[in-house]
Amino acid sequence: MAEPLVIAVLGAESTGKTTLAAALAARLATETGLRCTWVDEWLRNWCVREGRTPRRDEQLAIAQAQHARIAATRAHHDVVVCDTSALMTAVYSRIVFGDHTLEASAAALHRSDVSLSLVTALDLPWVADGLQRDGAHVREPVDTALRELLQSAALPWTLVSGRGEARVDAALDAVAPLLRQRETPRQGLLTRLQQRDAAAPAWSWVCEKCDVPECEHAQLRAKRD
Repeated sequence: MAEPLVIAVLGAESTGKTTLAAALAARLATETGLRCTWVDEWLRNWCVREGRTPRRDEQLAIAQAQHARIAATRAHHDVVVCDTSALMTAVYSRIVFGDHTLEASAAALHRSDVSLSLVTALDLPWVADGLQRDGAHVREPVDTALRELLQSAALPWTLVSGRGEARVDAALDAVAPLLRQRETPRQGLLTRLQQRDAAAPAWSWVCEKCDVPECEHAQLRAKRD
């Protein structure tokens, strides 16, 4: 039996991570017939329970709890989509507390559990959401710190942009290559991949912030070579 595919949805606040994680899991289940689910963000539940945001000394436990939830879910599913991972805890520890000490352990947790990271683009309007959101001004610094952490840890990632179903479609395009060799009850997603590949023009450029799924992967391959 193939190992479960774990997809982490990462990004700055108010970039649609929760909406995308839920929608992507539902579409993957429909198009592949695999057992798919999503794991919500433990930090959100923690803030609601405690009525505040976490202190610096509470960050590590939150990161570990997120991955414990992932581990518990993957045992019973073929595909798990996660609304964030320990990497986002490390990013916010850097931004809020100036603390870089969680970054190595967060990268190790992410690498051991996650097959693909989807980074949500900053193309959605900022919307207030209680304790967890500081304002639109923090989104770019968080996005920059996240990209730096992914790149420095050589973790594969893909930028996902667009609104509504277009955002979900972009995520499906990124996930489809990982399912190419996996036996699925339905082949809808693989048919989509073949159609996309047939329609896509040839390209040879590498840029920092494009949303072509293979682009970021090419950067990481070049870094490792």
